[in-house]
Amino acid sequence: MPLHRTTPEGYPVLFAQGNEACVYGAIHAGCNFFAGYPITPSTEITEGMAREMPRFNGIFIQMEDEIASIGAVIGASAAGAVAMSATSGPGFSLMQENIGYAYMVQLPLVIVNVQRAGPSTGLPTKLSQGDTMQARWGTHGDYTAIVVAAATVQETYNVTIRAFQLAERFSTPVVVLLDELIGHMREKLVLKEIKRLTPVQRTFPKIPPEWYFPYKEPLDMVAHPAPVGEGFRYSMTGLIHDKSGFPTAIPSEVNHRMEILKNKIMMHCQDIWNWKEHYTEDAKYLIVAYGSAARAARGAVETLRNRRIRVGLIDLKTIWPFPYRPLPQIAEKAKTKRVFVAENNMGQLIHPVREALPQNIKVHGIRRYDGYSLDPYEIVQLVKEKIYA
Repeated sequence: MPLHRTTPEGYPVLFAQGNEACVYGAIHAGCNFFAGYPITPSTEITEGMAREMPRFNGIFIQMEDEIASIGAVIGASAAGAVAMSATSGPGFSLMQENIGYAYMVQLPLVIVNVQRAGPSTGLPTKLSQGDTMQARWGTHGDYTAIVVAAATVQETYNVTIRAFQLAERFSTPVVVLLDELIGHMREKLVLKEIKRLTPVQRTFPKIPPEWYFPYKEPLDMVAHPAPVGEGFRYSMTGLIHDKSGFPTAIPSEVNHRMEILKNKIMMHCQDIWNWKEHYTEDAKYLIVAYGSAARAARGAVETLRNRRIRVGLIDLKTIWPFPYRPLPQIAEKAKTKRVFVAENNMGQLIHPVREALPQNIKVHGIRRYDGYSLDPYEIVQLVKEKIYA
């Protein structure tokens, strides 16, 4: 990737794809293991990691499919590596069982899903946000997900770094949810974190192995199982287990384990939630979106504002856990009357938005699912139709 120039502070400036930004974000975050299988439209991430991992003393493996890829990433994480994979819709579907396993055994890892139109093979080269709910509910059982998103190339770099930090902080899988437009578009990218970032490093217990319980939670409820092969021997199973890692069916221990897995995330939502607000202070009407849909919505908001229509935008950078508390607070403060949810699918994000808001606020969907991005003018027209109806 050519280096065009540097900022006055000395940060490299590139003209890069979103997928390339993801590669640099992963490397600067400390990623030292990647396993994946090329799939449109995420292939540039796999290619970039194949090129860059050896340069940074990391390991790259191309696996035979996405099931093997997520299995290799789990194994690497268990051994202490900072690990990730990248895929798109069909591959993300194949990973779901092992995402649940990583969640149960509390291993940090990052999965990047550059969404494309589906279901099945769908439209491999076209965009979609059809995996919004799959990222939350894809794996079976009760599962609390951390899913982050980006709407620009710069944000893709920043969000990828944050995904590794969240994965390590909460010892859990974290999904970076991009889409084809964000992955393939080129924009200015400033590698701001290259000089000031402390890369993620796996922590080791500070007690003798014979005293060690891998799932004995501290006050913040987050267990950090020791890397295998370092003298700390324990059972690592997808079965519900006690603090030693051995399976249990005792109701109180089962309840405790399930509640810990949920609450270690939900009790720290303030540290996980992230969004950007545009003109929300007096927004009589709000648009909620993420990714490429948020880019289109931003343009629509600017146009509507120029026409003296008080519209604001909430651009989500954390999708799950969904900001159930902040969203109604923003709407209440601005005395919002209507909320529009812009998304490239048949209507997925609209459901948690409806759940979060009081019934006196009307919620409308703005949807496109033909493989092409939402048009700002289209959003403008739909918003005007509703507010003047």
